[in-house]
Amino acid sequence: MKKILIIAGIFLALLLVQHVSALTVNSVTADSIAPGKEGTISVEVKNNADNDVNDVSFSLQLSNLPFTAVGSSEQGIDRINNDDEEDFSFILKASSDGKAGDYNIPYILTYKDSNDVSKEEKGTVGVSIIAQPELSFSVSQESPVLGTKDKITFKVVNKGLADAKFVNVKVFPTGYTLLSEDQVYLGTISSDDFQSASFDVLYTQDQPAFSALVEYSDFNNKKIMTTVALPLTAYTTEKAIQLGIIKKSNTLLYITILVVLIIIWLVVRSIRKRQRLKRSMQSS
Repeated sequence: MKKILIIAGIFLALLLVQHVSALTVNSVTADSIAPGKEGTISVEVKNNADNDVNDVSFSLQLSNLPFTAVGSSEQGIDRINNDDEEDFSFILKASSDGKAGDYNIPYILTYKDSNDVSKEEKGTVGVSIIAQPELSFSVSQESPVLGTKDKITFKVVNKGLADAKFVNVKVFPTGYTLLSEDQVYLGTISSDDFQSASFDVLYTQDQPAFSALVEYSDFNNKKIMTTVALPLTAYTTEKAIQLGIIKKSNTLLYITILVVLIIIWLVVRSIRKRQRLKRSMQSS
């Protein structure tokens, strides 16, 4: 029984030795790359075996990823001595429309051991694309007439390649009374997307302005605060009618016409009544 256990132990040890990789990725140094820009990734490979290894090749698998290799995505070296390290460096270019984030790039590491047997190891290395949100602002009005209620719509567009997170808008009224909440939380505005916030107002001046504080977090979760000041317009009722913003009410005209018609009808009725009475008196 003891001999069987010893043999089994030796067999297990041999299996473990066979499955231990001679080459391992010891460290990775990678630049953070902006969209459309280049960066370097360096991979240090160590030979943990007791013998030298030959025909070493390290290749990055860039398919379906927003990166291209400047030069080759594969590098090789004739030999790595036992307990020694070698560096493989690559220059990568991030796609101009690459979205900000962390990416895992698969790699294939091949070599021949001391028995000239081909080996292959697979794994991933991490690279980041860094970008920032780029916000633009606009404002629109529905019916800008002095002394009347209106709705102001504030639009935030993210033209950047990174999401704007935790977006919050706080309004400071100028030339109007705010009839709704002075803060609106918009959340995340994705790259190449927009969000809008609406505010109910009552205009008190003919030259109001939309003033707001926009707060959000960028790709690195850094809090950004931006002050927005956009001009608004509020017209008098007469000017708004001239510009076609509102239609002139004809209610008073209709009422006047109705009153005149009633008066005419009463007058005609009175005249006819008098004529009938006169004819009646003449016949008698």
